[in-house]
Formats: sequence, C-alpha cells, structure tokens
Amino acid sequence: MTRTSSAHGAPRPLEGVLVVAVEHAVAAPLATRQLADLGARVIKVERPGGGDFARGYDDKVDGLSSAFLWLNRGKESVELDLKTDTGRRSIERLLSRADVFVHNLSSQAALRAGLDTAAVQGRHPSLIACAIGGYGTTGPMADTKAYDLLIQGETGLISLTGDGEVMAKVGISIADISAGTTACTSILAALRHRDRTGVALPVDVTLFDSLTEWLAYPLYYTRYGGTAPARTGTGHATIAPYGSFPTADGPILLAVQNDHEWRRFCETVLEQADLAHDPHFVTHAARVANRARLERLIADRLEHLPRADVARLLTQADIAHSRLNDISELAEHPQLTSRDRWVGTGSPVGTVETLLPPWLPTSPDGTPPDLGAVPAPGEHTASVLAWLATDDHPPHDPETTA
Repeated sequence: MTRTSSAHGAPRPLEGVLVVAVEHAVAAPLATRQLADLGARVIKVERPGGGDFARGYDDKVDGLSSAFLWLNRGKESVELDLKTDTGRRSIERLLSRADVFVHNLSSQAALRAGLDTAAVQGRHPSLIACAIGGYGTTGPMADTKAYDLLIQGETGLISLTGDGEVMAKVGISIADISAGTTACTSILAALRHRDRTGVALPVDVTLFDSLTEWLAYPLYYTRYGGTAPARTGTGHATIAPYGSFPTADGPILLAVQNDHEWRRFCETVLEQADLAHDPHFVTHAARVANRARLERLIADRLEHLPRADVARLLTQADIAHSRLNDISELAEHPQLTSRDRWVGTGSPVGTVETLLPPWLPTSPDGTPPDLGAVPAPGEHTASVLAWLATDDHPPHDPETTA
C-alpha cells in the first residue's frame, strides 16, 4: 500500500531551518535530503543548462533518474550561474538568510567561487558551513579527484569484499553514503551547539575519513592482529558458522554468534548435540579456525532438507536466519508493504513512489507529513528570487533563537 502524505502530519524537528546547497552527485544531496525529510527548507542551487549531473545517471523512473529521485525529494531547485555577478549576488543573499550551507565542490572550485568554509563563515559568522570533499584540504592527496569507486579502492574496502581470490566493490555508493550520513549528523550537532552557544562550528567531512571510520573494525583487526580478514563471500571473517548455506530448494542465510547459540544449533538443527563439545568447534575461535570443515558438515545436513523445514528448525533453536532475496523482491517485501513504507511523491514525471525515512515524528492518526516533491531543474528560481527581494526573512541572528 502507498500512503498519501499530508501537510497536517506531526511537526518535524527542523522546521524553520533553511539550508542552501551547492551540490551534485550523491554525498551532499544525501545529507541535505535527510535534512529536508526532517523538515528543513532546502534550496538546491544548480548550474544552468543541465543542473546536477545526477539527473542524467539513468532514466529508469519514466524518464527521471532513479538516483536523483532517491536524493532530492523535498527540495527547491534554483538555477544560478555562480561565475556571473548576478549569480554571486543571489547566492550571497541566500547565504545571508540561511542556517546551513552545504557544498561538495572541489576545494579549488570552492576557493575560486569564494564558497570555501573560511570565506563563507567570515562573511556570515552565524552560518554553519559544511564542505564535503574527497580527501580534505590538507595532506598529500588534498587535490586528488575522488569518486566512490576510487575511495573504496584507496581505503582497502574492495580488498575485503568478494570471495576467495575474487575482489568486488560494494554494489552501492557506500563511500558517498558514509560521507553524506556523517555530514548530516555533524550538521545536526552543529545546529544544537549554535542554538546553545550562538557559535557556528564549521563542518568539514571527507569521503576518505568517513569510509575509514566504517572500516575501523577490520582496520584494527589487521593492524593489531597482523593479518587481514579473509574474503568470505556471504560469510564473516571472524564468525562461524555465518553466511549462506544450501537447502534442497535454495540457499538460506544463518548466523551463530556465540557458544550458547552453537550448542542450540547442534542439538536442534544438526541433531548432533555431542558436536557442540568437539574440540574443533567448541569455541568461537576453534570454529573460525576450522571453518571449511564446519561448513561442509552443516551443508551435508541442510542440503537435503526443504528450506521451510530448515527455517523452522532455526526458529525452534532461536538462531537468526533469513532468505537470500534478489533486489527486485525488495519493493514488495512484506516488511515494507505491511507497514505502509511507500509514499506518493510528486516529480517532473508525475506522482511516483518513494520510501519514507527510517524515522519521522508520527501524527496521532499515523499520517506522514508532506515530504515534498522532486524538483524539475530551476523549478523554483523565480519564486526564490522573488522571495529574496522581500524583507520577510531577515538574516539569521543566533541571539534571537538561542
């Protein structure tokens, strides 16, 4: 079921916050779309003659880019040529009214446009300026081009992903997603700090640092253990049994996390209670060391049973498990459809379905708020410029809101 959003839903936490974004691709648009979902007014500044190049990533949504649909719900699109005096004056008037400025320009492009963090906060001291870059503004790679694939490779993520000798990149833009999510939470913290103290902290986030943070577990494992985790496909380098196992009619995913679960797994699923005390498998470390032998033993037991029977046994033993679904099945997943997680959303190609955010304040009747539409290029240029010509929103003064 798809719900229709309502302008009368519960108030959202960031209502009254104005975000100006000079953004493209994934990382910055993800950060600002999350802010828009939470109620902020987000004005997306796009270049004339094409706008955000993510608009052209594909045309799968009735001619609209699926990536752009994901990242730009609830924003206003304003086309400005920031290389002209008129464009620069307009962006300055926007910044004078904004609470947050977000960009993912290269550091050199930001400097040329006068939109680097130091320059922007020098002109607008109460504005939270957030820059999202590849490697940062210092260090030997400060001026290196950075895309999601390249960051996955540079951080070593690709070396962890795959199976055996085969490496693979993660199938989503995980470096961009990590940076966009980090930027969003950092902006929220900076808003809280400004509201308490009147001081606007700068926010500088890089794809490299954000993904490195997400890789801290295998990084510490390798640095202090001396060897990198093995590539194990659907398995886990430091937990066993964990991953995909065959049944008579398709694979099933299962995870045994501790010795208590292992004993239940042996007794109920494998029907070999004594196996729990076998010295090859009795401890967590022993099971990992003897992974190949353990997985063959489990496969011998499960591959002749129907998957439904295996799932029933795993449930009886209280062992975590799941299906191994295809992405095409996710849209109609009962955990989405039964909880009405789809919402109708306006767009340049008509009403389409998008996913509700993982969290929003709920109204008494459960009706989601109006999350806004996906904008056409420059759709709001005239209305925003007309608004800038008025005096109904003076420059932000933290003394009046702290």
